[in-house]
Amino acid sequence: MTLPVARRAALSSLALALSSPFLPAHAGDAMVAEVLVTANRSTQPAMDVLSDHVVIGSDDIARSGARSVTDLLQLQRGIEVARNGGPGATSSVFIRGADNRQNVVLVDGVRIGSSTTGGASWSALPLADIERIEIVYGPLATMYGADALGGVVQIFTRRGAGAPRVTFAARAGSEGLREGEAAVSGSTASAIPVSYAIATSRTKEDGFSATRPGAFSFNPDRDGYNKESASGQLALQPARGHELGALFMHSRLDADYDAGAADYPARSVQQLDNVALFSRHQLSAAWQLALQASSASDKSQDDSSAAASGRNRIETRQNALSVQNDIAIGDDLLQLVLERRSEEVISNSSGALNRRRDTDSAAASYSLRAGAHLASISARSDDSSQYGSNTTWGLGYGYRLTRTLRLNASTGTSFRAPTFNELYYPGYGVESNRPEQGRNVEAGAYFSEGENQASIAWYRNKVRDLLVSTSRCPVEVATHPYGCAYNVNRVVLSGVSIGMRTRLADIDLNAAFDFQDPRDDTTGKQLARRARRHAKLGAEYAIGSSTVGAEVLASGARYDDAANRNGIGGYGVVNLFAGYRLTPDWSAILRWNNVADKRYELARHYATPGSNWFAGLRYGAR
Repeated sequence: MTLPVARRAALSSLALALSSPFLPAHAGDAMVAEVLVTANRSTQPAMDVLSDHVVIGSDDIARSGARSVTDLLQLQRGIEVARNGGPGATSSVFIRGADNRQNVVLVDGVRIGSSTTGGASWSALPLADIERIEIVYGPLATMYGADALGGVVQIFTRRGAGAPRVTFAARAGSEGLREGEAAVSGSTASAIPVSYAIATSRTKEDGFSATRPGAFSFNPDRDGYNKESASGQLALQPARGHELGALFMHSRLDADYDAGAADYPARSVQQLDNVALFSRHQLSAAWQLALQASSASDKSQDDSSAAASGRNRIETRQNALSVQNDIAIGDDLLQLVLERRSEEVISNSSGALNRRRDTDSAAASYSLRAGAHLASISARSDDSSQYGSNTTWGLGYGYRLTRTLRLNASTGTSFRAPTFNELYYPGYGVESNRPEQGRNVEAGAYFSEGENQASIAWYRNKVRDLLVSTSRCPVEVATHPYGCAYNVNRVVLSGVSIGMRTRLADIDLNAAFDFQDPRDDTTGKQLARRARRHAKLGAEYAIGSSTVGAEVLASGARYDDAANRNGIGGYGVVNLFAGYRLTPDWSAILRWNNVADKRYELARHYATPGSNWFAGLRYGAR
C-alpha cells in the first residue's frame, strides 16, 4: 500500500528545524518508531522529517486529561491559545506567534475552517473522537496552499485495525461536567479485507460566567455548553496494493455566551460536517497514486436577542479534489500534486457575503536522501478566481553529525488569502485586498538517544501586506468612513523554541520554552494576545499500576489590542493528575487543574476556569 520507508526519507518542503515535541511523559521511546504524514503528505519516519513538529498519540491524549482540543494544544511547544470563556467558547490558536487565520487545520486530510473569519471552529472539534494529532511548524504553503503560513495542524480520527475491539469511557467533575464516549473498531481477514471504526461522544457542562465585571456584555449567569459528535471510517482492499474508503465526522456544539442582555439567554450553535471518499493505488514498486474527494461544512448560528436581527446564520462549504503521485527514484521521492478547492459562503445577515471562489493548484517536490544528507526542494502554484495567482517555494537541508545529532536549515515562502469578511463585508471589506505574503528562514538542531531528547529551533518569518482593521481607511476607500480591512502593515514573527526530555530514576521529566517576538513591524507593537515568553514543564512518576504527575503552564504578559493599550497579565498554572490501572482493560484517572485557583485571562475581561477537578473511568485502550 505504501512506498518503502527508505524511499520516503526526506521532507518535501520548507521550514525546518527538527524537534523534540512536548508530550506527556513515557512517550519518548515511541518517537524512534514514530511516523509523520502531514509534513509532506506521505508517510515518513519522524526521525527523517526536516520540519519542526509535534506528534500527539492516543496514549498522550488519554494521559493529558485535556477537556478540549484547545486545552490539549495549549500543552504543546510553540502554541498559545486565546478563548472567550470556558471550553465551549470561541477560541483561537496561535502557532509561533502566527494569527489564527494564518494556520491550516485538517481532519483526516480534509481542510476545515470558516471562509468568513478565516479560522477553524476549534471549540466544536470533538477531542473524544480523535486518535492522533500532528502539528508541523512553519510555512507549508507548497504542500497545502493558502494560509499555511504559521503551521499546519492535522487531526486524525479513529481507524480500524486488528481484532474487533470496543472502548468506552465516562467522566464527571466540577462545573457540572458530564461526558461519555464509545467506539468500536477492527478489521476482517476475509478475501477482501475491510477495516472499520466508528465513535460517538457527548459532553455537557453547566459552566461559569464567560465574562468578568468590566466587560460591556457582562452577565453573571452560568455559560454552559452541550457537544455531540460522531465519526467513522470504512476501507476495503479489493486487491493487493489498492485501497478504497470513506470517512466522515460530525460535531455540534450548543454553547451559552454573554451578550449583555440579562433577560435573554444568548446562544451560539456551531456544526461541523466532513465527508471524504479516497483511494490509494500502488501502481508499481516505485509509483503510488492517491485520490481524494471531500466536502466540509462549517455552520454557525448566533441567537443573541428575541429580534430577528439577533439571529444570524452563516455557513462555509468547501469541496475539494486532489490527485497525488508519489514516485520513488532510488531512495529519493518525487511528488506531483493537482488540486481544486471551491469555497462558498451562505449568509442570512449579509447578501454581500454570498460568494464563491475556486482555486486550482499544482505542486511538485523532490526529497533527497544520501548518507548523512537530507534535502528537499518544492514549488506550488495556486490560481484563485478571486485573488489571482500565487507561487510559493521551499528549500530544506539536514545533516547528521552523528547517529543521534542532526542540524537543519531551511527557507520558504507562503501566503494567506483574504477572508470573505475582509473582501466583502459591508462597510468593512475591500474587494481589492491582496493576500498576505510571508517568507521564512529557520535553523535548528535535534538530539535523540534513548530516553534523552533535546531540540532547539530558531525562526524568522517576515509577513508583508498584512491585512489589519484600520480606523481610518486610505483615501481610495472613501466608501468606508468608519474603518476597513486593508493591506497596510508588516509583521515579523521571530523566536527560539526549545524542547527537552529525560528520565531521572523513575521520574520522566519534560520541558518546553518559547522565546518569541511577534511584532507588527509597521507600528513596533506586540501582536495582540501573544506573549514574548511561554513555557510548559511536566513530571510523571510511575510505580506498579499507578502514575502520579504534575505540570506547569506559564506565560508572560500580553496585550489584548493592536495598539498595546489594554494589557493582560502573565500567569502560571499548576495541574496535578493520577492514574490507576484497575485491570488490563479498566483504568481510572483523577485530575486537579489550576490547583492554586489562579485567576487569569486568555482574552481581556473573559473568565477562565478556576480550581477544578474531574474523575474518569475507561474500558479498553483509547
